[in-house]
Amino acid sequence: MGSMTTDTFFNGRVRVNQERSGYRFSIDAVLLAYYARPRPGDKIIDLGTGCGIIPVILAHRHHGITLYGIEVQKALAEIATLNAKENRMSDRITIIEKDLKLLEPQMVSGPVNLVVSNPPYRRARSGRINPDPQQAIARHEITATLLDVVQAAYRVLRNSGRLVMIFPAERITDIIFQMRSSLIEPKHLQIVYSEIDMGAMLVLIEGRKGGGPGMKVAPPLTIYRQDGSYTDAVLKMFAP
Repeated sequence: MGSMTTDTFFNGRVRVNQERSGYRFSIDAVLLAYYARPRPGDKIIDLGTGCGIIPVILAHRHHGITLYGIEVQKALAEIATLNAKENRMSDRITIIEKDLKLLEPQMVSGPVNLVVSNPPYRRARSGRINPDPQQAIARHEITATLLDVVQAAYRVLRNSGRLVMIFPAERITDIIFQMRSSLIEPKHLQIVYSEIDMGAMLVLIEGRKGGGPGMKVAPPLTIYRQDGSYTDAVLKMFAP
């Protein structure tokens, strides 16, 4: 592990380490963790957990759940393990260094209730590839494509289990197609805007393994006010 920084959340109750110059999480992780809404007793997998930010947030907010973070990059898996330990969550969060394409239910003690993922947003051959390997793998479909992520979720989810993801709005067709073709039916969608007068930036989407057709679309979520501060809806996500 290289030089690291530490960020705090929820009035200092949660501390998250991440490399100073490698891949660093963004507001996307906070949005996804809030949108996932796990149920008491859920067993949850985070595919491509990075520094473990999403499992740590979920474990802080929901005490009756068990979490597994899957991460292919050794350095990030080590940081995620450290974050679970430093937040005294090692009894509920297990980090597994594994290529998600090889993930099977027996590796996490059987099928799970919920899979969350903030996957690479860009196709492998689109745009400039970041020279930093951590950032390149996190942002581009280099080690795993969107289809790989959705198929991994299908393998580990129990029947009627949920997959919750965040993805660029411009690729909404891709994510709906890949979920439905993998027998995970899209059931709930929320479109995310950076500011109210700008085009859509992201989508939060929930699908159900083996679910029937029919999707609800929630009111839009706006991240920033015109003065650059967070909206009330986003501030609520950071509240203790």
